[in-house]
Amino acid sequence: MTYYLDNYAVRGQLIKNTPQSDLGIIVVIPCHNETGLTNSLQSLYKCELPACSLEVIVVINASESSSPEIINQNKKTFYEALSWVESHQKNKLSYYFIEENSLPQKHAGVGLARKIGMDEAVRRFDTINNPNGVIVCFDADARCEHNYLVEIENHFKTHSKTPACSIHFEHPTVGNNFSKEIYEGIIQYELHLRVYKNGLSYAGLPYAYHTIGSSMAVVSSAYQKQNGMNKRKAGEDFYFLQKLIPLGSFTELTTTKVIPSPRVSDRVPFGTGKAMGDFLEGKEKVMYSYNTNSYKDLKQFCEVLPYLYDNANIDLPQSINNFLESVKWKCSYHKIKQNSTSREHFTKLFFNWFNAFKVLKYMHHARDNYYPDQSVFDVGNNLLKLLEENQQDSSMLMLKKYREMDRYVSLNK
Repeated sequence: MTYYLDNYAVRGQLIKNTPQSDLGIIVVIPCHNETGLTNSLQSLYKCELPACSLEVIVVINASESSSPEIINQNKKTFYEALSWVESHQKNKLSYYFIEENSLPQKHAGVGLARKIGMDEAVRRFDTINNPNGVIVCFDADARCEHNYLVEIENHFKTHSKTPACSIHFEHPTVGNNFSKEIYEGIIQYELHLRVYKNGLSYAGLPYAYHTIGSSMAVVSSAYQKQNGMNKRKAGEDFYFLQKLIPLGSFTELTTTKVIPSPRVSDRVPFGTGKAMGDFLEGKEKVMYSYNTNSYKDLKQFCEVLPYLYDNANIDLPQSINNFLESVKWKCSYHKIKQNSTSREHFTKLFFNWFNAFKVLKYMHHARDNYYPDQSVFDVGNNLLKLLEENQQDSSMLMLKKYREMDRYVSLNK
């Protein structure tokens, strides 16, 4: 048994069956109060299968304080899934369902559910001595393209040094499954996510990647090295990937896609479900995003950052300077400088300190004190202009543009 399993796993062995010797991919799905789990399983079932054996681990979960209605729905989901599996068998494909209907209220949520499943995936790979097995995060209301599994296998074979990757995603923007308002809202919300990611890239920050829980995968050894998934009730995906990106060689898989649900949800205090609920409740059907000037100031900061190695008193944009003072950066600066052997080394160490968490705090600081939020449509077009790309006439056309940019930039990195 690995050091990780001895010291960080939250459960002992949960699945007794011995894994196939060529097990290479395990898809982990947290499932809480879901009515359509089999639709997600069906999407995976329709995929072209990889050369290696594959397992799907579903963690059906609820808090110890959950209502009887939620517990009953979880039990119904469990039995429906077992029945579905009976008629959906394939060679080299196995399904396992873990019931966790009394998680401690303090930690119960998507983070702990993912952790239970991902820890068990580590244990499965450890059983067959495969530290390079790939653990894939998916959601119980998500779908995927037919090449999803084979492209994950190919990606980690091609990028043998990558510890983890984000996987391209596209929310549905038309159809009969949701209301017109929800489709309008998800277009703007996904646009906000892509503008933020591309804004950080424009500024020159080294961690401009999407961090979506249903759209990421990690090598078992890297998962263990960074002490596994956290127990956060929300934002677990962001915090998890920010431990992996600094390892280097982080990649983006853009030759397939995940299709997350745009539905409203009250399960977490922020994220897609919360944003969609706020959008539907608002009178003005406009979503807002961080002001373009915040990205401009970040870019100026990143451009002069190497020169701080020689001079800590270089003029910085006021929003940046004020934020750095608020987090008492001078003390950290001196420690970084003492440990640096060159400008390049200084820059690397500085970005370890001025990480994605601090950048997000800066964006909030700039919004609250300098640059009020703008409509995501305006920010999106402003950023396209800064990137010397054609501006767009509608939110949908703009979203298509940013999707194309994300796929193209990743493929050409």
